[in-house]
Amino acid sequence: MNNLQTHISSYLEYCLAQKRLDEKTIKAYRIDLIQFYNEISISDPCKIAPYDLEKYIEKMHLKYKPKSVRRKIASIKAFFHYLEYKNIILQNPFNKIQIHFREPVILPKTIPLYIVEEFLFTIYKQRSAAKTNYQKRNALRDAAIVELLFSTGIRISELCNLKISDVNLIDGVILIYGKGSKERILQIGNSSVLNILKEYKNDFYNEIVQCNHFFSSQSGKPLSDQSVRRMINKYASLSSIDLHITPHMFRHTFATSLLEADVDIRYIQEMLGHSSINITQIYTHVAVSKQKDILINKHPRKDFHF
Repeated sequence: MNNLQTHISSYLEYCLAQKRLDEKTIKAYRIDLIQFYNEISISDPCKIAPYDLEKYIEKMHLKYKPKSVRRKIASIKAFFHYLEYKNIILQNPFNKIQIHFREPVILPKTIPLYIVEEFLFTIYKQRSAAKTNYQKRNALRDAAIVELLFSTGIRISELCNLKISDVNLIDGVILIYGKGSKERILQIGNSSVLNILKEYKNDFYNEIVQCNHFFSSQSGKPLSDQSVRRMINKYASLSSIDLHITPHMFRHTFATSLLEADVDIRYIQEMLGHSSINITQIYTHVAVSKQKDILINKHPRKDFHF
């Protein structure tokens, strides 16, 4: 039976079993394809024409931001490539349409370095002033998390998924499984960061072994990204910081700081785990202070005397 819903289910199983895509990617595909199925009102994929796709894309542009539309189109396009590959459709309707739209550049939000310093100072101050062992241990773990976020630019999902075997504190390296199951190794270059991670691991060792995740709650359960976000909000409030700080902003700040320190953008790309240098180049728009320094001190106009 040539039913669109049946083919969507088969495609998602194919993505899991054959393409070995991760759960988050498959979840996004499922959401996009079910939405497409509900909106398109055509049960036979062979009867979906280029015109139907164009009308659907028009509707999406009215509902979503360009970045979301681009992702949804990619999900549907991949599905139709699968249908073509399996000879379920004779002709791919995407071959008959052209999709062009400019996605606005949204500059990454960074945290001023003096605020990062104040933020970390507050965590360490909370640890020193803790009245119970429970509070002291939480502050120790929180310091280790924020130090790692800022010193490596690791994504929040990557941090929460770190296993005990991924973190080698003897050599000072961590193995990260990024998007698309891509691996990268990052060095922990600061001795203070390395020491707080060692202290945390020693203190939380039983909990870490229990849940097999490097970052654990005191009850021995893996930390979720939501719990990390709540923790960051707590310390931002305690610091009286008038800025909404997210975990990803530490990643942006990491990248921008390195770029402003004249680190080659290709090295930054590798450390961030970006598949393309085009993604990393967004940070060249952010390094305003570095640009100002270059134009003031290195432009030849400064040597004109008249």
